Amino acid sequence: MTPAHTPDASDPSAVAAVVDFRGGSAMIPAARDAVQRFVARLGEAGVDMADGFLDAARLVASELVTNALRHAPGPCRLGLTLVGDSVEIAVSDTGEGFPTFLPRDPLRVGRHGLEVVTRLCEEIITRPHAAGKTVYARLPLR
Repeated sequence: MTPAHTPDASDPSAVAAVVDFRGGSAMIPAARDAVQRFVARLGEAGVDMADGFLDAARLVASELVTNALRHAPGPCRLGLTLVGDSVEIAVSDTGEGFPTFLPRDPLRVGRHGLEVVTRLCEEIITRPHAAGKTVYARLPLR
């Protein structure tokens, strides 16, 4: 999986991880665990992060994987890549539909996931591919 934002994505020294999921609700906590392992690797590499970065990254990944589970049949892939002063969290799935950003509604119960992701992330990009789409969310380290 090539990051959406970096021209040197083939750099072997880049800190990155990819996890494939077959489907089912177990992939949501597994995605949070994968993020925790990735953030630990960042810490070991000396990457400076805000105190709440791990929680934010786990939340963003969880929301994106949950959307893949709800709206796309089949497996999905979680990609995590250090890109400058951010981490790109990418979720690829087999769904054809793009994420729907609903207007803010404090009375709505549920369906606030993308609203939360857009508040935490610098940028969200959705790109179609032959087998579905990938949603890229760029989360600042600080």
